[in-house]
Amino acid sequence: MNTKLPPSLMIRDVHVSDRPRERLVRQGASSLSNQELIAILLRTGTKQESVLHLANRVLNYFEQIQELKNASIEEITAVKGIGQAKAVQLLAAVELGKRLSQQKTDDKFTIRSPKDAATYLMQDMTSLNQEHFVTLFLNVKNQILHKQTIFIGSLNASIVHPREIFREAVKRSAASIICAHNHPSGNPSPSTEDIDVTKRLYEAGLLMGIELLDHVIIGDHQFISLKEKGYM
Repeated sequence: MNTKLPPSLMIRDVHVSDRPRERLVRQGASSLSNQELIAILLRTGTKQESVLHLANRVLNYFEQIQELKNASIEEITAVKGIGQAKAVQLLAAVELGKRLSQQKTDDKFTIRSPKDAATYLMQDMTSLNQEHFVTLFLNVKNQILHKQTIFIGSLNASIVHPREIFREAVKRSAASIICAHNHPSGNPSPSTEDIDVTKRLYEAGLLMGIELLDHVIIGDHQFISLKEKGYM
């Protein structure tokens, strides 16, 4: 059965049994293409084009389906034919998928090595277009209590305030923390700024009694542990 319908085809021209909703009911969601799934979320097209054509242009605009994970409402409404209501529907579906995935990962996930931390973060962080600085808050068994994005932007010692991180650590009753950030270039090699920030956070952790276990830098499906490199 066809899994990707021609973008110019009007939905009324598609045989009932081949329409996305009907195929989902009959064959399951996994049988549908990305275009068809997005078409179901959008529900309707415009006067000029079918919902399938509109869904195809959403895919063409973002080039890779993964880019929708971090798309803003402004970026989605930049696609001709996508208003705020349709953008909200897409964002809600994306967020629900992220939460379902994270819930499964969060279930008593224990960090035993830098690789564990990198594995936990890799899927969400490896394809980001901006630097995200994230902190994992752990209990005494090194199980993840909470994950939080501290800031978005280029890493700078004047921006990464230890007080913000350790205030949250105290709030979560964390025994230790692991920090991480991504390099959009794909190269996880630490910069001088990365090393300086790590030392600053490590020293603050010693004072607070909440140890910084590691600072992991995520690249393009690869990572570097600053602890393993001897910077802390």
